Amino acid sequence: MDGVLRKTTSCQADAAGPSGILSIDLAALARNYERLSGDLAPAKAAAVVKADAYGLGADRVARRLYAHGCRYFFVAQFTEALALRPRLSADAAVFVLNGLQPGNEQACARGGIIPVINSLEQWRRWAAVAKEVGRRLPAVLQFDTGMSRLGLAPEDRPVLAELLKTENGIDVLFVMSHLASADDPDSVQNGDQQAEMECIAAEFPQFPVSFANSGGIFLGKTFHGILARPGIALYGSAPTSGAENPMEPVVRLDVAVVQVRTVPAGTRVGYSATHVTTGETRLATIAAGYADGLPRSLGGRGAVYCDGVRLPIVGRVSMDSIIVDVSTLPEDRLRLGSLVEVLGPNQTLEDIARDAGTISYEILTGLGQRYERQYR
Repeated sequence: MDGVLRKTTSCQADAAGPSGILSIDLAALARNYERLSGDLAPAKAAAVVKADAYGLGADRVARRLYAHGCRYFFVAQFTEALALRPRLSADAAVFVLNGLQPGNEQACARGGIIPVINSLEQWRRWAAVAKEVGRRLPAVLQFDTGMSRLGLAPEDRPVLAELLKTENGIDVLFVMSHLASADDPDSVQNGDQQAEMECIAAEFPQFPVSFANSGGIFLGKTFHGILARPGIALYGSAPTSGAENPMEPVVRLDVAVVQVRTVPAGTRVGYSATHVTTGETRLATIAAGYADGLPRSLGGRGAVYCDGVRLPIVGRVSMDSIIVDVSTLPEDRLRLGSLVEVLGPNQTLEDIARDAGTISYEILTGLGQRYERQYR
């Protein structure tokens, strides 16, 4: 254990210094990877560690997953790959989902990083660098199957087929696409994209296919290909909307109390006085706000917890603080430095996302750097 985690009750006793503690359970992360790997077999499971492993630390996350057999890691930006590549053994592959911006090609070749090619221009630039360095360079080809975000368009496929017939210096490892609605098993878009991917596989039969993301893994083996790319499921969030979450939670967030006070009826609370007390109320201000990844939209809707008791957020969420109504707790339960649960046994990522009117991805990746991070 890389630091002693405080008690994992639903409301911890004392912050002992930090204004917030973000606990990251690397053992649960590893078990999630092993669960997904088992569901995918004989296909392999990669790990999407973009955005600093969804905010949890790409270095620590990737090295833990490598120790549990993962050899394929996907980031979004080239700078992420440059930072991660030296932290992993040579037999691990690091892929850049967005491909390369002009000028990064030589550094990518030197660094042993693999671009995901999304356009004919990226293809031509990568082929030119292969010629310059005098050796074959690996790449992945991404096709757009109906999301209109990244990937070679349908009209580019005949041109690419001709380019592949020439000596281009590129070793294509596999072809891929990204599912847009995999979290909704009933979406017709899943079947439409699968049909398009089958057409692409028929046009380029020499290359294996990578297709499924977190939700796609649970759509069935016809979506898996040889390599799936789970992201959010690794970190404990539900891969399928409206279904029981099969993944273990990986993160817990506890935030310290800054102040507790009792106010009379008619007291204005927070910016713009959006909340006015209707009776004597005990309020606690906690040391996190929208600068720490807790959206302003939680004001008047969200909550934190202590001893299993829901403590509603009153007034607006500020940049660095949130006010909660703690009247239902014993009067001496909270004090300066006490920790309340924001994420934990009583409140999941999905719960906070629902109350904020967003998705778990945004909550997880937005958790700021001001929390003390403890890796278990």
